[in-house]
Amino acid sequence: MQVRRFLSRYWLLFPALAFYGVFLVYPMVFSFIVSLYRWDGLSPSKVFIGLRNYVRFFSDPTSLLVLKNNLTWMAFMLSIPVALGLILAVILNEKVPGRTFFRAAFYSPAVLPLVAVGIIWSWIYNPTFGAINSFFRIIGLPHLARNWLSDPSVALYSVILTGIWQGTGFPMLLFLAGLQTIPRELYEAADIDGATGVQKFFYITIPSLRETFVVVISLLMIGSLKVFDLIYVMTWGGPGNFTQVLSTWMYFNTFVYHKAGFGSAIAWITAATSLGVAYPYIRIMSRR
Repeated sequence: MQVRRFLSRYWLLFPALAFYGVFLVYPMVFSFIVSLYRWDGLSPSKVFIGLRNYVRFFSDPTSLLVLKNNLTWMAFMLSIPVALGLILAVILNEKVPGRTFFRAAFYSPAVLPLVAVGIIWSWIYNPTFGAINSFFRIIGLPHLARNWLSDPSVALYSVILTGIWQGTGFPMLLFLAGLQTIPRELYEAADIDGATGVQKFFYITIPSLRETFVVVISLLMIGSLKVFDLIYVMTWGGPGNFTQVLSTWMYFNTFVYHKAGFGSAIAWITAATSLGVAYPYIRIMSRR
């Protein structure tokens, strides 16, 4: 009787476990197996090459450029959106005129589809009729106008600027939620002790937002390594792979160049990089 009750409980978990196994565990295992082969993803025959796809990634100059681009993207997304989001949250947490409107305005880019964001900013960057080049021509600085998405020296940073515009609202919202959990008594006690606004910010606000920082930075780390839509829509990885990142490089190798084995290896390198940068940070911050 007890055995039957024990089994009946676990039978209730079977649908969820089956879904998890079919749609998560099996694809992960299969992709790792594929990464050990030279395979175009279509033909029935494939050649086992062991870890050669992984070795090839770290010996290929283009792949190293892709990794550098992704780390550059991450560096910008972990600095500017976090700083801007925190500043906006602190300002909009006060009783300023129109704060409800500004909260919605600053957060609204975060809910827009990334494909739509990419198309809109592609128009803004257009070298002929785009808003940026038109502005430079109007103010008499036509020499500053350029093809922002085709110039290798600025293409990546142009897309990063789009990512910053779209990605600042979410950290702002999380910081705003965190600020509203800080007891007002802490600030009142600091006022009695004669603390300045800067001192209250660094000794009360920042320490009290530690858990929020962990969530924000962890999500931005992982999101930076998964970025795909903006690159694909705005530059398609060009010019000359100067805006390729790990996710787009994986896509092109798997579905465009028909190198499924190498594409699967890139997927696992991306996963390992995500774990490698996020896990130590979470452990360190959780211990404090």
